[in-house]
Amino acid sequence: MMNKTIGILAHVDAGKTTFSEQLLYYTKSIKNRGRVDHKNAFLDSHEIERQRGITVFSDQGMFTYGDSSYYLMDTPGHTDFSPEMERGIQTMDYAIIIVSAVEGIEGQTETIWELLRKHQIPCFFFINKTDREGADVQQAVHDIRSNFTADACDITDSLFADGGMSEELIEYVAERDEALLNEYMEKGYSKDLWLNTLRRLIKTNKIFPYACGSALQGIGVESFLQNLDKLTITEYSSEEPFAGQVYRIRHDEHGTRITYIKGLSGSLKVRDTINYGDAENTVTEKITQIRLYNGRDYKAVDRVEAGQLFAVIGLTMTTVGDGVGALKERASYEMVPALKSKVIFEPKVNVKEALAYFNMLNAEDPSLNVTWEERLQQIHIHVMGHIQLEVLEQMVKERFSLNVTFDTPEILYKETITTDTIGCGHFEPLGHYAEVHLQLRPGERNRGITFQNACHADDLTLGNQNLIRHHLFEREHHGLLTGSPLTDVEVTLLTGKAHNKHTSGGDFREAAYRALRQGLEKASNVLLEPYYHFKIKVELDHIGRVISDIGQAHGSFDAPRSEGNKATITGTVPVATFMDYSSQLAAFTQGKGALSLTFAGYDRCHNEQEVIEMIGYNKDADAQYTSSSIFCAKGQGYTVSWEEAEAKMHALK
Repeated sequence: MMNKTIGILAHVDAGKTTFSEQLLYYTKSIKNRGRVDHKNAFLDSHEIERQRGITVFSDQGMFTYGDSSYYLMDTPGHTDFSPEMERGIQTMDYAIIIVSAVEGIEGQTETIWELLRKHQIPCFFFINKTDREGADVQQAVHDIRSNFTADACDITDSLFADGGMSEELIEYVAERDEALLNEYMEKGYSKDLWLNTLRRLIKTNKIFPYACGSALQGIGVESFLQNLDKLTITEYSSEEPFAGQVYRIRHDEHGTRITYIKGLSGSLKVRDTINYGDAENTVTEKITQIRLYNGRDYKAVDRVEAGQLFAVIGLTMTTVGDGVGALKERASYEMVPALKSKVIFEPKVNVKEALAYFNMLNAEDPSLNVTWEERLQQIHIHVMGHIQLEVLEQMVKERFSLNVTFDTPEILYKETITTDTIGCGHFEPLGHYAEVHLQLRPGERNRGITFQNACHADDLTLGNQNLIRHHLFEREHHGLLTGSPLTDVEVTLLTGKAHNKHTSGGDFREAAYRALRQGLEKASNVLLEPYYHFKIKVELDHIGRVISDIGQAHGSFDAPRSEGNKATITGTVPVATFMDYSSQLAAFTQGKGALSLTFAGYDRCHNEQEVIEMIGYNKDADAQYTSSSIFCAKGQGYTVSWEEAEAKMHALK
């Protein structure tokens, strides 16, 4: 049996969950087709999803069809749950994007497409709701071809049950493969050769097939499944050492940690031990149970192999994105929240107990970035938007019987530097010794902090050099302007000093942090804020108003493109000024304007001074950081301010 993971993705209300239910029903994986509006969808198994009528969690179904075992991943469609969607995307062998024939491509559809392209996931389109009033299949196809790919190819009636093809599809495939075109000119059409070539062109993202129908009425779904089965292939090997990627973590009602893994090679059995973590912190644990999930139901199995989605019990310290077994690389994720919020408790709540609950949620959704502010005795979280906060409030009450609310979300700022500098840090209280010299340079925007090593082994051992690197990446660092995370800085280790007897444990951590901070004191610092890429489509009459609004929001835009009586405008704009624009646009266009927002990373803050004053950060009162150094004289440590420390550094003498 061939194992295939198929993802279903769409904008909210395009019919994604209904389509998934039809696939499970046709393949006899479920006995009854559920509906989101009837609150009985098999894959929306959580009470929160049924109440709200939206998918919040990526759930999976299983079915067999032909000679393949399918793992069906149903992902959230609402933008507030994009990180959950992206984690699901990284498990997929193929994706099906559901596009409504009535609404066409919508905001979240664009986000989905960009993520699928980033991760190079082959795609099929299903143009849904063809039975609805206002459906326009040709317009939907035009939208796909003009916005996403010109290589969208109709397979609705052109691929036959025996694998044969219509004349139109035969020529379409031949035109996209030079060797096949030569074969066609010399010998004509060969069914198996054409089918295998089409499979390869789909798998390598050269062709994107589409079909149409109605998921609700069951029109076109079965023939789509037949074609999907013919045109998809996977090549997993069960003979190699076991490797997998963690894509989800959950806790059951007893608090037991469940780790969901996509098998990438080899096989895994109950009672096998596997490794995970980095080279310095490798963890080895035994698998005590393996589960195959179908919705909320599961069956325990003794063995799984490459290409399967499964869950294990026994791993206690995994994080989402970890490679396990032979895979050492961590997955990286683009969908990061641009907002933060404070958790508000009732007075009687034990805050440390609540923190334990929020840390469980953080293991399940690392984008929450749960932090405990000791000084303020507060829990802070990162979020995508208001709907996510509403869902979290409900989830915390249901799972932990805890009543919480959340403060109004605030923008997550970051800081960087615009000038080169060298920072020095010395840490020498009695019985300790470490010194670190770092060069700081402005880095590429949205690259984060990067590290290079120019230190000679005569100055510091390789072990100490690696220790400094480890300490620089073990936590986020505070900028000087607002205490926001430091980013987009190239850090180079230049030199340092250790002592044969006195250098121990955290000495290099202290020295490295002081060096970084001293460098920031000397550099020119700037504040960054999150930006959106926007795409707005309105009638020509409204384009003037939209351009004016973008200007007032401190955005920038490209020249508008017009098509018929519609105009499309794209550009970037601060999240802070545009996060509520959708309701304004809907109001003055009577709901006819279309707005797509995708995260565009960070750039210079449009109102830097105002934000600095509002946050009121005091760089000299940050309990976690100091830019001064500690030297030792006459058996006593003494503090030297950052301005004077450089002249006393030992490595410079």
